[in-house]
Amino acid sequence: MADLDRIDLAIIRELQKNGRITVTDLASRVGLSKTPCQTRMRRLEEQNYITGYIAMVNQTKLGLAHVAFAQVTLNDTSSKALAAFNDAVRKISAVEQCHMMAANFDYLLKIRTKNMAEYRQVLGEQVSSLPHVLQTSTFVVMESVKDRGL
Repeated sequence: MADLDRIDLAIIRELQKNGRITVTDLASRVGLSKTPCQTRMRRLEEQNYITGYIAMVNQTKLGLAHVAFAQVTLNDTSSKALAAFNDAVRKISAVEQCHMMAANFDYLLKIRTKNMAEYRQVLGEQVSSLPHVLQTSTFVVMESVKDRGL
């Protein structure tokens, strides 16, 4: 991050707010002309400060309003076991996020489904059958207060 100045950080913040902003509008907001702004954007992308652009969607309108977090404890935490779990969990489409934790459990999964019945199916048939899963604990989201990194 030492390579980033206040303008680079401003570009990143503006793109996080609106990834579809035109370069002209972005340049205006960060105090540059179009060409230097575009050059900085390319550099930020090439150096992997900006890794992509996505559409934020209303998951509830798509029928995926149920969110739960599952703590997962493994029965083996060797490098080989962790790699097997990591590879397998990436294949479950309902798992929105998966984080290895420094805690009294090994992973925290954010799982999004249409309802509790579908969540039970995902947990029972997919998550619990992942390699080396010993146990899981579920925490159901009642309300999302903040759901983006802004």
